[in-house]
Amino acid sequence: MAVGGVGTSLLLMAGIVGTVGLCRRLARRRLRSRQRLRAFLLEMFSTFQICACTNELCLLGDAEPKPHAALTLTYGFTVLHGLTLSGSACNPCGTLQLMWAGGTSLKAGGLQIGAQFAAAVLARAFMRFLWSLEMAETHLGALSQRCGNPMQITEVQAFCIELLFSVVFQLTILRVERVHPRYKVHLIALLITMLVYAGGNLTGAIFNPALAYSLHANCFYDRFLSYSLVYWIAPSLGTANTHEDTEPEGRQQITDTQI
Repeated sequence: MAVGGVGTSLLLMAGIVGTVGLCRRLARRRLRSRQRLRAFLLEMFSTFQICACTNELCLLGDAEPKPHAALTLTYGFTVLHGLTLSGSACNPCGTLQLMWAGGTSLKAGGLQIGAQFAAAVLARAFMRFLWSLEMAETHLGALSQRCGNPMQITEVQAFCIELLFSVVFQLTILRVERVHPRYKVHLIALLITMLVYAGGNLTGAIFNPALAYSLHANCFYDRFLSYSLVYWIAPSLGTANTHEDTEPEGRQQITDTQI
């Protein structure tokens, strides 16, 4: 039975962040001799946190005052993800950029991308289970929603926007690489919030293929070609346009988008 609104959702997301943090710590300690499995689980846990929290944040998009509340939550949770998920990519585009730069092998990169999409599927299933419990007012009717149709413009326009946003995001990651981590996380969060404000009502401003699938799986089922072009191919092409500037120094990034 629903017992609250925004407050309950925030407590739920805080619980997810805390649980993921515990799982990551256990994986680091218990799996030191199994590097490949540890890398897979760390990436999966991290991407799960972003996908699960963003699924919940999407339900708070209409929170008052609009759009200030949604943008504030976007900024706040992006900072939180950046601080708690250090060392994880959480975005197939970030992994591709690292692979093209020679910072990781094809096998390791493929394993990481597999972990990201596995986390996207698990996060969606987990959040749908929680929504079925109707613990918050925002969960009422969430399961009955099919494709939310985040594309409010033509497919060509959506493709260009997602590609452009991916280029802007990846270039910014490169430019702030040497900024102190304490300040870098806020710069990235500010950029993501600005992109969400600029394109959230047009395409969702996701530029993360794994997150896009977690948020809009029903849309992929209904219109796979269109959504794969806009939310998978476009961000990947945007990353490809920036990879020449990437230095192979173990670059990692944290991404979280959309309200």
